[in-house]
Amino acid sequence: MTRATAATAAAKRGRTGSIVSSAHLVSPRSAELSEFEFGLIVAFNAFSRWAVRCMAAAGQADLTFTDVLLLHHVAHRVRHKKLADICFVLNYEDTHVVAYSLKKLAAAGLVEAGRQGKEVYYQPTPEGEALVQAYRGVREQCLVQSLDTELNAPVGELARLLRTMSGMYDQAARSASSL
Repeated sequence: MTRATAATAAAKRGRTGSIVSSAHLVSPRSAELSEFEFGLIVAFNAFSRWAVRCMAAAGQADLTFTDVLLLHHVAHRVRHKKLADICFVLNYEDTHVVAYSLKKLAAAGLVEAGRQGKEVYYQPTPEGEALVQAYRGVREQCLVQSLDTELNAPVGELARLLRTMSGMYDQAARSASSL
């Protein structure tokens, strides 16, 4: 029995050798895609939980996952950032969610907004900078220190694959929107 035939038979039975969250979505063309999607779901939820708890350990317990991501991005490379650019880089479609989070971070004294002409730019405050550095310390102690350095190259390859797959999912979303 070929691999494709075996995958088709397994999909019909609702089972594969892969660990998936939705057996009814397993395709004979790519059972691996369903396994990837399940891994992505589990990894996303683990990463979200980690980022929020790491930030709490760094000293700011009341931030959401989006707040944490935005604070880090605003502090990235010490450049002023516009709302549209933040949404574009982090692949957020809903600017209202990002705008709300930025207002929340500003109210907490972690970012500040400034105008340059008609544009509003965001940058971290000194308190925001100190917090991302504290987060870095917790990250080094709890996560990076336990990472086997032999995994660095495969992790880099995985990061490139995730960026490639995100492009494929974006294109598929555009296609689905036109159906």
